[in-house]
Amino acid sequence: MSKIRIYTLAKEVGVENHRMLEILDGLGVQYKSVSSTIEEDTVELIKQILAEEGTQATGGQVEDVSPDSGAADQSAAPATPPAAPAASVTPEPAPGQLPSEGRPTPPTATAATQVEERPAVTASATELPHRAPVVTIMGHVDHGKTSLLDYIRKTKVAAKEAGGITQHVGAFEAQTSKGRIVFIDTPGHEAFTTIRARGANVADIAIIVIAADDSLMPQTREAIAHAQAAKVPMIVAINKIDLAQADPDRVKTDLTQLNLVPEEYGGDLVVVPVSARSGEGIEDLLEYISLTAEIEDLRADPKGEFAGVIIEGKVDKQAGVLATVMVQEGTLNLGDFLVVGEKYGKVKAMTDTGGGRIKAAGPSTPVQVLGFSEVPDSGEKVVAAKNEHAAREIVEARASDRRDTENARVRSRLTLEEMMGSLGSVRTVNLILRADTQGSVEAIQGILARKESDDVKINVMFAGIGAPSEADVLLASTAEATILCFSVTAAGGVKKIADSKGVDIKSYRIIYELIDEVDRLIKGTSEPVFEEKYLGRAEVRMIIRHPKSGNIAGSYVTDGSLKRNAKAKVTRGKQVVYEGTIVGLKRFKDDVREVQTGYECGINVDWDDVMEGDIIEASEMVEVTPA
Repeated sequence: MSKIRIYTLAKEVGVENHRMLEILDGLGVQYKSVSSTIEEDTVELIKQILAEEGTQATGGQVEDVSPDSGAADQSAAPATPPAAPAASVTPEPAPGQLPSEGRPTPPTATAATQVEERPAVTASATELPHRAPVVTIMGHVDHGKTSLLDYIRKTKVAAKEAGGITQHVGAFEAQTSKGRIVFIDTPGHEAFTTIRARGANVADIAIIVIAADDSLMPQTREAIAHAQAAKVPMIVAINKIDLAQADPDRVKTDLTQLNLVPEEYGGDLVVVPVSARSGEGIEDLLEYISLTAEIEDLRADPKGEFAGVIIEGKVDKQAGVLATVMVQEGTLNLGDFLVVGEKYGKVKAMTDTGGGRIKAAGPSTPVQVLGFSEVPDSGEKVVAAKNEHAAREIVEARASDRRDTENARVRSRLTLEEMMGSLGSVRTVNLILRADTQGSVEAIQGILARKESDDVKINVMFAGIGAPSEADVLLASTAEATILCFSVTAAGGVKKIADSKGVDIKSYRIIYELIDEVDRLIKGTSEPVFEEKYLGRAEVRMIIRHPKSGNIAGSYVTDGSLKRNAKAKVTRGKQVVYEGTIVGLKRFKDDVREVQTGYECGINVDWDDVMEGDIIEASEMVEVTPA
């Protein structure tokens, strides 16, 4: 028995996808999305239902004419052309029309009352118009993301489009058979992690590009994590399917390891095979974008209050400061005053993505704005002010609020009880989690979920791959959260910002130490007291270079004992050159937990600069129970 996709059937019978899904819900038919398939007998049943609805609608119009218009109106309707609109208005006015348009004055008070009341119950007049979907393209740096964007630009963008795609966040509009789609280009390199996260947050749909000959890469997992954190629908585009070594099935199988199950495997993830070189599958991808946008029911009021987001900011040698703004609500007009953070400017010139000068831009429209005196930060929200005086007042108020907050934070640090609430109430521990891989993130989140109780809730505000960013510090500062890092460390600049804002960034290489830190946060009002317990020391006598484990220090234990996973301090002369952890301990070829005084061993401190003659001192932190 043949099957048909839901959206294909909706197109054939001429109904909206939303209406088709309502019918399926009424019939109790199970489906994942509008791209799911249904059986032929279900198709026939749906067509019968739609045919009956059409008959009832036609009959309803005829029946409603009789009681309201009277016998004289009925007899006049066929002969007199104006009578037809008068009769058809009685049951319901046409959407977007006033009930009195094109009709003579009703002869009776009853008819007049009906005409007066109908505009009050017309819902379509208050509905917001649909807007174009904003799509971000993410993925590994060499998986063909830019090539895919290039192909769409060449085939779907007007000839006036100028310039190529650069290594910063940009945007362009594409005209398709389903309407306008706005694309945001986010770079795939690790250096642009923060920009990519902001790109996902301003988008309605995220396209994850994965090469069919390469499958998932670390940056691919990172892109998926950012899209999931932004809570936007994802569509996976498997690129390079035209290559001889392409293996799309392998990509789909690897996706299931991240709990992303493709539709053909019984899940709800839309996966589209494409080729950015030949264009194969591109139309299907655009079709799925339009279908997803229709399901999301994206709307915005072009007459409402303006709101937008900075996509990028740069300094042009000739023009000056240029900022790309994505309009989200309302309309941006030439001459408007805009406020971004603690900066403001006047829109002196505005160009669309094709380079043409425009005077106004509605929702889901990326525009390049000239008028700021300083470069605004990517990802910042943009609001409009009535005039320059109002813009300055907003900026001054924001600066004052920031200074007050910073001064208050310097004057007094919150105690643990103030941060978590009194003992009698449910306390929330706010955390931001960063790890080296998606697998580590998921494992830690699973452990943290089991730590929750009736009295304590663990709120992981953000969990991502890679080192913590300035955005993480700002979020932690606002929410009084702790940043926990597993196998990643913060950059020096990020640490300085965290210190200035009083945010704790704690890094761990052993997962149980991270969990111990969470346990300490959960315990309550008093912080535990720890003391460092000396274990022993060893002298490095030779360096063994291992291809997998790095440099191993062949050592002789001169005092006490050394334990695996103990804290290590490497001393060279009188200077401490390294502090970390003993990650490996060997006796000959065997891994051991502990080595006593008088024995030789191999020590791996996960640091390749150990030298002969160094002293490795081991210790462990022991919690002291208060008396």
